[in-house]
Amino acid sequence: MASQLDMFPSPREVDDVVVKLRRPLRLREPRHLDDESMARLLEESGSYRVLRKLVARQIVDKPRPGFPRHGVIVDTETTGLDHSKDEIIEIGAVAFTFNDEGHIGDVTGVYGGLQQPTASIHPDITRLTGITDEMVAGQMIDVGLLRALVDPADLVIAHNAGFDRPFCEAFSSLFSGKAWACSVKEVDWSARGFEGTKLGYLIGQSGYFHDGHRAVDDCFALLEVLAGAGGATEPSAFAELLETSQRSRVRIYAEHSPFDMKDHLKARGYRWSDGSDGRPKSWWTEIDEGELATELAFLRSEIYRWEEADPPIKRLTAFDRYKA
Repeated sequence: MASQLDMFPSPREVDDVVVKLRRPLRLREPRHLDDESMARLLEESGSYRVLRKLVARQIVDKPRPGFPRHGVIVDTETTGLDHSKDEIIEIGAVAFTFNDEGHIGDVTGVYGGLQQPTASIHPDITRLTGITDEMVAGQMIDVGLLRALVDPADLVIAHNAGFDRPFCEAFSSLFSGKAWACSVKEVDWSARGFEGTKLGYLIGQSGYFHDGHRAVDDCFALLEVLAGAGGATEPSAFAELLETSQRSRVRIYAEHSPFDMKDHLKARGYRWSDGSDGRPKSWWTEIDEGELATELAFLRSEIYRWEEADPPIKRLTAFDRYKA
């Protein structure tokens, strides 16, 4: 009687079996990708977003023809928020060319300078800007170099011109008499798909990162955002900024408005001025000139409630907007 063990081959018989593969195994050669190819591969997976380090544009000696206008982006770092008592400790400026259609040409000059203030820099300012007392000791902004960039400018741009312009004009008269534009207020960033107006949001959603809160770095970052925040058919953010800056605006002061109407004015976007800055002591708002008739009709019918009410108004252009 055969043993059950006889039904299995012996170890020697197994060792003699040779299994042949249809084709030999080949180890896949590793792919050697450069940084940009790796970044695109990650983005194409749909699981990653890659931020690229912003590289500043090169300064050119001979700007390309076709861009006859001159602009300058200005950014300041200061010891505080009040231009009447606080001081500039750093200023950055990037000059560039552009045309009337809102296309940016070339960078023609850059200046960045530190200045020692009359008092020590507060630790909160150092944490925000990275600028220390040691960095500014003995430093002074070169007004001559700065003037070489600002004097030819048809337009001075700041990201929050309502802050930078008063500081710049308090620092030097070279900024007076210039047309200014604000890249916070004069571009509809929300309509362009951005989630905020802070420069950090704008640069991040544009696909970059940079060394923020240093003046020249912020100027270059803003230039790239303005140049690139558009689509195939959509005008760039700079084109929108240029067009908006050329519109006349009107500031209306609801002077002597009834006290019980303050909530209605506030809800409509009016702000209170206590008169300390030279404006009338009243609620006020700023609108496009084309909206003036509608706004006056609102004030006469809803606030003053008499047809002959004539609240003070002031027309503003880029030459006087954002002044202190």
